[in-house]
Amino acid sequence: MTGSAAQAPWFLARCAQFAVAVAAVAELVRALTVRAHLLHPATTTASDFARVSMIFGDVGIATIVLFLVWFARCRRNAELLAPGRVPGSVTWAVLAWLIPVFNLWVPRGLVQDVHRASAPDGADAGRGDLLVNVWWAAWVGHAALTLAAMNLGYGTSLPLLVAAQALDLLAAVLAIAVIQRITVRQAAGLGAGPQVPTPVDLPHAS
Repeated sequence: MTGSAAQAPWFLARCAQFAVAVAAVAELVRALTVRAHLLHPATTTASDFARVSMIFGDVGIATIVLFLVWFARCRRNAELLAPGRVPGSVTWAVLAWLIPVFNLWVPRGLVQDVHRASAPDGADAGRGDLLVNVWWAAWVGHAALTLAAMNLGYGTSLPLLVAAQALDLLAAVLAIAVIQRITVRQAAGLGAGPQVPTPVDLPHAS
């Protein structure tokens, strides 16, 4: 009885979306502070850099927690909407994001599986897959450019900084869209309630 036993996690979705937006802004401020500190250490002190880094770390942890709590709920709902369609377990759906190397590609597939299972009829699956793939490419691209900026440009290269932050902002916008899309689909599926058998489906009395 999906209609009464579960609901779309709208509150968690809104919290995760807000956290993603705040984290993107915090990342931009952190990157600008790092560059300013490296170029002008006299005007941007080490304590300023440490304070911004601490705030960014706290915001990042909160964002990860909220997103994973939302995703775990969606994974559980997906099993109700389409039993057996999503491989693995709810625990694996969370742990996959935290295992180094694995988290570069495994979570993308999990998000796609949850998205597809949230609409068992398979409606518009192609557009959903494209949204997830572009989001994931932007996120991985941001991580790669940030690493390059720190190792090649020593954190001061303006072109690398601009490119990395542009991808980060794009990834944040797309993450918010992914959260919205999956939650909307689950709200539609769970709101439909359990199927009521028609007289044709009912067993005939012998």
